[in-house]
Amino acid sequence: MANQDNEKRYRRLIEEVFNQGRMEVADELVAPNAVERQRGGAGDGPEGVKRTASILRSAFRDFSLTIEDLVVDGDKVWARQRGGGTNTGSFFGHPPTGKTAYIEVFDVVRFEDGRIAEHWGVPDQLGMLMALGLVAPPGRPTPAAV
Repeated sequence: MANQDNEKRYRRLIEEVFNQGRMEVADELVAPNAVERQRGGAGDGPEGVKRTASILRSAFRDFSLTIEDLVVDGDKVWARQRGGGTNTGSFFGHPPTGKTAYIEVFDVVRFEDGRIAEHWGVPDQLGMLMALGLVAPPGRPTPAAV
């Protein structure tokens, strides 16, 4: 039963906090001492989750995360998601492009006492910058002469 509860809690975090912007739900689902392990994350605890969601929702007016795959293993939930939207606000210090783009996002969260205690995230940030035209993709190497 705990596994199903953790899955429901994770799905609720994605839907209510990230997709709907109901930031107060983070206080219920994320432990006050939760640790953010994503490189460049917006901070620990519920306030870090709220900052992350707010940054994404201000950069993409129609921001959404769609869970494509989800696995529960003990106290951990592993998820592969598709995230993005239309870039109408500043993103990584760049002005809005007006382009719509989506990337893959991989998350692992560990639950303790019914709340998220740790988060590891791997969003394809370079892919988003490329999709928005803010970074050029690397060129193809020149074939070696034979």
